[in-house]
Amino acid sequence: MPVKTNNATINRPDGKRLLDAPAVLVNIEEHIKQLKDESAWGKSDRNAITVFKTPGLTMVLSIFHKGAEIKDLQMDGLLILQVIEGKISVQTNREENLSVKKNQLLALHHNDEQTLITEEETIILLSAIKQTEEGKGI
Repeated sequence: MPVKTNNATINRPDGKRLLDAPAVLVNIEEHIKQLKDESAWGKSDRNAITVFKTPGLTMVLSIFHKGAEIKDLQMDGLLILQVIEGKISVQTNREENLSVKKNQLLALHHNDEQTLITEEETIILLSAIKQTEEGKGI
C-alpha cells in the first residue's frame, strides 16, 4: 500500500502530514490546537483539516464558531457527524430539527440534504463514506 501525505500550503506551510498508510494515528487534541492557532480561525466562522483520506473514506476534523452554518450539505454516500465538543442543530429534508451534542454522533444517508448550525463553539469529526456502484459502503 502506498503511503499518502498532503502537501504544505500557504496557509499551512508546516502542514505536511500523513493521510493514508497501513496505520494512521490521529492526535485530535493536537489538531484542535493547530486549527485554533491558525489565522483562518480568526478570519472565518470555521476551520478544518483532513485527518484521514483513502478511497471510499474521508475524515475531516472541523471547528466552528457559534452560529456557523453549512447549508445544503449533500454527500454521495454516508455522512457520520461526531460531536467532540459543543452542540449542533441538523435539519434534513426528511426529519425535524435534530440536536447533536458532545459525545453523540449522527449518521445520515446520502439522499438527504442537510443544514448544520452550531449552537455554540463546536468541534466535530466528519466521516464521509462513499457508496460503491452497488449502493454499498466500502
